[in-house]
Amino acid sequence: MSQAVMESEVGESTTASQPPSIGGIVRRKTLLLTGGGVALALLLFFGVRYLVWSAHHEETDDAYLAGHLHPISARVTDTVQQVLIDDNQHVAEGQTLIILDPNDYKVRLDQAKAALDAAGRQSDTAEAAIRSTSQSATAQTTQAVGTIGEAKASIQASKAAVTAAEAGVPRAQAQLQEANATLQREDTDLHRYEDLYTKEQVSKQTVDHQRASYQVAVAGQTAAQEQVRQAQAQLVAAQQGVVRTEALLTNSQGGLQSAQATGLETRVREGQFATAQAAVAQATAALEDAKLQLSYTTIKAPVSGRIGRKSVEAGQRVQIGQPLMAIVEDQLWVVANFKETQLEKMRTGQRVEVQIDTFSKHKFYGHVDSLAPGSGNEFALLPPDNATGNFTKIVQRIPVKIVLDQDSVRGYENLLSPGMSSVVTVTTK
Repeated sequence: MSQAVMESEVGESTTASQPPSIGGIVRRKTLLLTGGGVALALLLFFGVRYLVWSAHHEETDDAYLAGHLHPISARVTDTVQQVLIDDNQHVAEGQTLIILDPNDYKVRLDQAKAALDAAGRQSDTAEAAIRSTSQSATAQTTQAVGTIGEAKASIQASKAAVTAAEAGVPRAQAQLQEANATLQREDTDLHRYEDLYTKEQVSKQTVDHQRASYQVAVAGQTAAQEQVRQAQAQLVAAQQGVVRTEALLTNSQGGLQSAQATGLETRVREGQFATAQAAVAQATAALEDAKLQLSYTTIKAPVSGRIGRKSVEAGQRVQIGQPLMAIVEDQLWVVANFKETQLEKMRTGQRVEVQIDTFSKHKFYGHVDSLAPGSGNEFALLPPDNATGNFTKIVQRIPVKIVLDQDSVRGYENLLSPGMSSVVTVTTK
């Protein structure tokens, strides 16, 4: 090894073995102290800030969106005819969702209408019968006697009308025969004048006059035939009038006999009227029920919201109470389960900031609506029994209902769903 190399190695070894200078040590200590002071100051600043913030805020991540879920089910047993909505579709209150086959219920409605009409007619008949039989027997007897006299007079008048009509028929027939003869004569003369006209022995004017006379004879024959028909019709009408008046006489004589039993008949008909009124009431109730059952074939949305859990299709046979779908109402809220130690300063109306996990970059705002009247354990299916010997104290959680402001929800109405997790911060000052 050369001497220069050996000297160089000896020089480096001597330099490395020399202790650091006092100035370097001081600088390193100063940097460490400064960094520690800054870190301590920052920690103190953020710690004080958090303490100040936490003194007026309560936060929990045990929160989720909730909403009204309205189950839609069938109220009648029927076959689905149409399904007018689809999964996740937004519907308005009163919008038709499902149409069931209405034919069977229309038939029942028609039957109920017919039954009500029949019951009403029976009631009207019974009421009219009561009015007709409520008159005194004396008045009925007087009326019957007067009707008998009128019937007898009508019979005489009807028989006289028959006699007059019988005389009118031959007279009309004689007039018809005369009209037939006149028509025959005029027809013969017309043919004669037409032959003479062709031989140029008479003028055209003469033929025209004869043709007009022939038309007059035709009209006369028609009129005579009509008079015969009218005379025969008058005879038939007069004969029928005799039959009617004789029937009226017989009916009046029967009415005279029935007048003696008016009192008993009136009481019977009053009972029939009461029965008829009860039948009308029953038929009316049946009609209303039929209308109600028919209305159940059209299933409408009870509220505005979105369709979920749809399980119905056209052609499906549904039963009463069978769930078909659910409607999630538009108005959602947040249920935040705060520890009971966080509720000391929490009051209704306080400002709330909500961070939904699905939309981590958007902040929602609302206010405290109400606090639950009991902890979650109190409403559990099997609430705890703290009277046992192995009791362990556990901090309970109280559900707090938080209503979201519409302004902060705008644009997210169709994106929020019940069950979404969230972080809730309540300003308690």
